[in-house]
Amino acid sequence: MRTCNSTSVVATGCVAAPLLFLCSCLCLPASLTAQPQGVEFSKPAASVEAYDFVEIAATVDRPDAKNPFMDATLSGAFQTRDGSKTWKIEGFCDSTDGSVFRIRFMPSQAGDYSYNVTYRQGSFQKSSTGTFQATDAHRRGIIAVDPKYPWHFIWSGTGEHYFFNGTTAYWLVGWRDDHVIQYTVDRLYRLKVNRMRVTIAGREAITFFGEPLMIGPNWTPLISVWQAEHADDPTHPGFDYTRFNVPYWQKFDRMLRFARDRDMIVSLVLDMNDGKVHPDAGSEDEHRFIRYAVNRFAAFSNITWDLGDDLDSYRDEKWTHDTGTLIQELDPAKHLETSHPAVSNDHQDRAAPWFGFTSYQEWSRNQHPLMLASRKLQEKTGRIIPQTNEEYGYEDHYPHWAAPGSDSSDALRRTAWDIYMAGAYQTAGESARRGTNIWPDSGGGWLNGRGDDTQTMFIGYGHIVEFFTGFEWWKTNPHDELVTQGNYCVADPGKTYAVYLPHGGTVTLQLQKGTYRAYWFSATTGEKIDLPDVQDAPWTSPAAPDGNDWAILLQAK
Repeated sequence: MRTCNSTSVVATGCVAAPLLFLCSCLCLPASLTAQPQGVEFSKPAASVEAYDFVEIAATVDRPDAKNPFMDATLSGAFQTRDGSKTWKIEGFCDSTDGSVFRIRFMPSQAGDYSYNVTYRQGSFQKSSTGTFQATDAHRRGIIAVDPKYPWHFIWSGTGEHYFFNGTTAYWLVGWRDDHVIQYTVDRLYRLKVNRMRVTIAGREAITFFGEPLMIGPNWTPLISVWQAEHADDPTHPGFDYTRFNVPYWQKFDRMLRFARDRDMIVSLVLDMNDGKVHPDAGSEDEHRFIRYAVNRFAAFSNITWDLGDDLDSYRDEKWTHDTGTLIQELDPAKHLETSHPAVSNDHQDRAAPWFGFTSYQEWSRNQHPLMLASRKLQEKTGRIIPQTNEEYGYEDHYPHWAAPGSDSSDALRRTAWDIYMAGAYQTAGESARRGTNIWPDSGGGWLNGRGDDTQTMFIGYGHIVEFFTGFEWWKTNPHDELVTQGNYCVADPGKTYAVYLPHGGTVTLQLQKGTYRAYWFSATTGEKIDLPDVQDAPWTSPAAPDGNDWAILLQAK
């Protein structure tokens, strides 16, 4: 700041007042006197589909904010044309020098809308108003908890039920090339995976969890959310927590848009703490990061929020409750949120309004009783929400402490059946053994999402999707008491019975009286074999076609 010396002002006649005024202006902090030459606003498209978003850009002529991420804002109000509902929306700076700001709004229903957006910098402000129309194109919107069957999810916008089949692609946006990111999303989509866990800010470069990966010119886990002095230094990157690394966030935008076009839900994991270089819990730096993420990403329909990976290893329950509540307040679309503890699923904020579904890790191969117990824990709160285990094994790697073979593709596929047959959902991790920046350099698996045709784990998971989406699974509940021990059953009694035989053989099922269509379903190949209509109650099945795991579906005629 320039200093003033009042003795240098010559107080003679009419010259004194202007000189004193000039001197007083020069004494003011730069943040109070700086203002742009002008601001121009773009116009959104005249028509947009519900659950897409409109975007308005403010282009700043000769930007001079000392720190545009702190010293300038773009905010607005979007409302239905009749004024019956209004959304307060915050924008974000989308350029390092402050020359571009953007604001996004996702209409959730068809109709006419108006908006008023304002750029502010110190005493300077400029506004723009306009209108647009949202049309009902039966677009899949955000996923929500089904109000009628709250153990399950639905797509807002269409009311279709969402069969959650997830994987971890943690450092997906660590790829330098958008083509690799898009290839990865497309491959998983073809394999019927419809959810990815992707970190926004997490970093790792010490152990790589024992996987065959190296940092190279095409991929890095040393992602830089903030501007950094030494971004490639794992432990001393020199982050400036007040300034964001805009090109990284823009690449994240492109990934989300590409995934959205394929109805791929992306779980946005805020952070992890392996590098211990990120903002302190509850600090203004941390809140600034969260606000920026929400302001930027909340207009995407295909996201959910995850407060952090292995969260209880570096954040406490009060922080979790406060931060989950904060995001719910900030997010105008109210996307589902969860937390992801490292150790236990019984200390989650299950009763809180912000908490949309469970996401935890539990590594045993006793998933069926564990997920049933998880439902019991939720029932005790008086608030039913979906139950998911999003880390129970990574192919060919975890859990290394369990019995040999428990991390195989087949063992994990069978474990997924155990989870789904408990009325719950799951996220699995694909093998990284094909290498990243290590020959043959065609993999990456759960660390970055990439795989190749030699990796077949998710073909078996795709058969699970085929089976369950072949009936109204959301109307069923676990009913193992209806089948002989060692087998599992979900049922809408009198209408639908789905039975899983982990080791083939036969099963006796306690049916309500009626006539049922029935077929065998091979859990290993997806083959269907019709059975004669079933009328007996109870009914004993014929022997499974072989000794592998099989399922039977019976539906009332």
